[in-house]
Amino acid sequence: MSVEPAPPPHLDLTRLRVLAAVARTGSVTGAARELHYAQPSVSHHLARLEAEAGIPLLQRAGRGVRLTEAGSLLAARAEEILGRVEGARRELDALVGLRAGRARLAAFPSALATLVPAAVAGLRAAHPGLGVGLVEAEPPEAVAALQAGDVDVALVFRHTDAQPDRPAMDLSRFEVTVVHTEPIALVRRADAGVADEAPPALTALRDEAWIAGCERCRADLVARCAAGGFVPRIAFETDDYVAVQALVASGAGVSLLPSLALRAHRNPDVVAQHLPGATRQVLALTVGAPTPAAHALVERLVEAGIAAHA
Repeated sequence: MSVEPAPPPHLDLTRLRVLAAVARTGSVTGAARELHYAQPSVSHHLARLEAEAGIPLLQRAGRGVRLTEAGSLLAARAEEILGRVEGARRELDALVGLRAGRARLAAFPSALATLVPAAVAGLRAAHPGLGVGLVEAEPPEAVAALQAGDVDVALVFRHTDAQPDRPAMDLSRFEVTVVHTEPIALVRRADAGVADEAPPALTALRDEAWIAGCERCRADLVARCAAGGFVPRIAFETDDYVAVQALVASGAGVSLLPSLALRAHRNPDVVAQHLPGATRQVLALTVGAPTPAAHALVERLVEAGIAAHA
């Protein structure tokens, strides 16, 4: 008469998680606090796990408990098992997210007209089931939307060399990815001979009327002129880069524009000359670990930023 071997013990994942928490915290009370369980519930799970394992896992030590040799072995294996299960869950979530997820992006106008279309096209080609939502927003509004959970990615910019005399945007709460670094250009009316000249120092333009952009661009302009020893006479302010170029073309003044604004629209009656060393960064912001869809979108934005240098 043959005897069938006893089936291996069934080890419940929840109870393994409880044992691992006891090993980490050193007590039943600590495990209950970490897992947000009632203490009797933790004790119940441990008792059931011992019954499933068929061997004592804990022993009394004064008012507390400590793991037996078997308990320590199982706790170590529990961490490994739970890690593998969580990894598998993340991989499945990523697969589902990229097939049927949605990425929501807030971006400033010149990026929406240049980097974003290329990124969205690349994203849809790689993940046809992935939806994309787009919102036009200047950096402060984009950051607010990201913090509120209204978008998954905020595309913002910051000037990197001439810092305004005010606190920079605090990005310490976000995951920051540099998407693109773009030069800043001096934009003037296309008078005869201007296109062939090297860009003048800003001090040579101290008597010109200036056309300022958005609040952050205006602050950058003022800081650059201050570094040249003068305060610019700002005649017009508009965050519309088409209007800025039209005003320059009309002779209303001169301006500074980043390359993405000039790539998005170029008035044939203006000359744009890059200022040596003057740049601004385009950054993609996410909160914590991005969703698979948001991560894929950020990757495509970086690719679009690299292509914009070509």
